Amino acid sequence: MSAWEDNIRKVVPYVPGEQPKVDNIIKLNTNENPYGPSPRVEKIAMDMEKLKLYPDPAASALVDAIANYHEVSSDKVFVGVGSDDVLAMSFLTFFNSGKEILFPDITYSFYDVWAELYKIPYKAVPVDDDFRIIKEDYHGENGGVIFPNPNAPTSIAEPLSFVEDIVKNNQDVVVIVDEAYVDFGGETALPLVDKYENLLVVRTFSKSRSMAGLRIGYAIGNPKLIKYLSDVKYSFNSYTMNMPSIIYGVESIADDDYFKETVAKVVDTREWFKSEIEKLGFACPPSSANFLFMTHESIPAKEIFEKAREAKIIVRYFNKPRIDNYLRVTIGTRKEMESFLSFLKKLVKDN
Repeated sequence: MSAWEDNIRKVVPYVPGEQPKVDNIIKLNTNENPYGPSPRVEKIAMDMEKLKLYPDPAASALVDAIANYHEVSSDKVFVGVGSDDVLAMSFLTFFNSGKEILFPDITYSFYDVWAELYKIPYKAVPVDDDFRIIKEDYHGENGGVIFPNPNAPTSIAEPLSFVEDIVKNNQDVVVIVDEAYVDFGGETALPLVDKYENLLVVRTFSKSRSMAGLRIGYAIGNPKLIKYLSDVKYSFNSYTMNMPSIIYGVESIADDDYFKETVAKVVDTREWFKSEIEKLGFACPPSSANFLFMTHESIPAKEIFEKAREAKIIVRYFNKPRIDNYLRVTIGTRKEMESFLSFLKKLVKDN
């Protein structure tokens, strides 16, 4: 190793789901919404002349739209470039005590990457044999808590009382609830924001609002938390949210009917597909997300993953302890899921 490399910060990066470079595939590996953004987003005319100007660093129009939608004041809202940006900024801002932060051992695999990047000590707390978070394991001394609800990749959601128990028992640290998938069947923790000043709820437009390509995420919390987050953001990069994202994000959140319609379609397809694959010997935890976490009684997950790929169907396989015999399958359109079901029926029959 060269001498100049001695002082380089070295991390093992997060590996996102594959974005294939070929056509004519069924892509069920990255939890995108298959129905596209609101027609209002498609119809709005973007003034290209505005792109020569810097965007509003506060993204005020988008912040106000989100605040109005959730019926909170604008000083309780922070926006970022996808929820990953919001979460990374939150790690940097709130987890500085030197004590271990806590998150589940089976969860969103970016958490340990951020902890390593920012040199934050952490403990991955084991979920139980049914992949459920054990809330009592988060009652001890720590430097902060973060967990998704619903969890990923398991798709399991916990009720509001469960979330409140963790927040109530950790009022000396910041607790972050990552609600990337909550719109598909989870119970939001937003009603607790006014009750607990240490709670931050993080959301995204990438899943239920079908806007993964524009990278819009946001957090809602006590104004003091939002102020601290904003101070760190402005010390890092003033212009994180681009102008098209602000404009299209405002239009998306204004179309609540379309949002609810497409979410309902995903949930309906999810429940139909789950019932069909159970007939084939698959098992899944109850899902409150836009994906299923599935395993077969006799066919290894890796084999299904590889054979599906040969058939131009891409799902997510995690070669990790405890979950290496599970696949995470995004819910696509009914037609896409019918095609995948036909593939699975043939695979099971041939085995």
